[in-house]
Amino acid sequence: MKKLLLFLVFSFSFLTSHAQCPTENTAFRAGERLTYDLYFHWKFIWVKCGAAHYTIKSANYQGKSVLRNDLLFTSNKRCDAVFTMRDTLISYITPQLVPLYFRKGSLEGKHYTVDEVWYTYPNGKSHVKQKFLNRHGEWSEHHHESNDCNYDMLSILSLARNWSVASTGKKTSQGTPSSLRGRVGERVFFPMATGKKVEEQTLIYRGKKDWKANDGKTYHCLVFSLLDYEEKTKEKELLRFYVTDDQRHLPVRIDFYLRFGTAKAYLAKSN
Repeated sequence: MKKLLLFLVFSFSFLTSHAQCPTENTAFRAGERLTYDLYFHWKFIWVKCGAAHYTIKSANYQGKSVLRNDLLFTSNKRCDAVFTMRDTLISYITPQLVPLYFRKGSLEGKHYTVDEVWYTYPNGKSHVKQKFLNRHGEWSEHHHESNDCNYDMLSILSLARNWSVASTGKKTSQGTPSSLRGRVGERVFFPMATGKKVEEQTLIYRGKKDWKANDGKTYHCLVFSLLDYEEKTKEKELLRFYVTDDQRHLPVRIDFYLRFGTAKAYLAKSN
């Protein structure tokens, strides 16, 4: 009986989620597999320190057909001698890019943390259940409710891959853009969830740039930055990503600004 009730609750929330923030997906499909070379900035030089793998596949989430996004960062033995990095990010989204679940397990140095997020949409609202495991092995739970569309690090990337840069920018019923006006410096504001909190984040459109990836090809890219705010006044760039200026919007470069320095992921292989 308990499982049946949970299934009915999920079925209702899944249906209402389509009325929350659905977006037509024209950029990617299940079966996409991308491999990146990972570099760290170490003593004034860039050192190849591992690989990143980004995959999208069909999956089943509580009885429904969804898309699963996986992003895995793994440092190699050379880098492990100085700083170990094992980050695994998982995101379940509907075919219309509505977030359902997110998990980030992060081993950086000697510290392991977990962020976990569940999304449901009863009565037209967005409910975000959160759990966080800190580096001391202590769990905490949180909950957020709002009328806004909430995202995480992977689901916002899926959404951004479906934006186009046009002369005019259309918006969904809740204000999320489906296209940008094309002005350098244009900002998009959205709530982003971690295992501890939901905070308003900012994406900035940086313009267009040609970039030669590690697969030997040169891509014409749209460049975006994800910002956080320290003490509500000072901007801090969390990451910068380059996506191809075409319908696929393929991520070919991602720059990460971490506590211990800067890491970069360059596309090496795509299917």
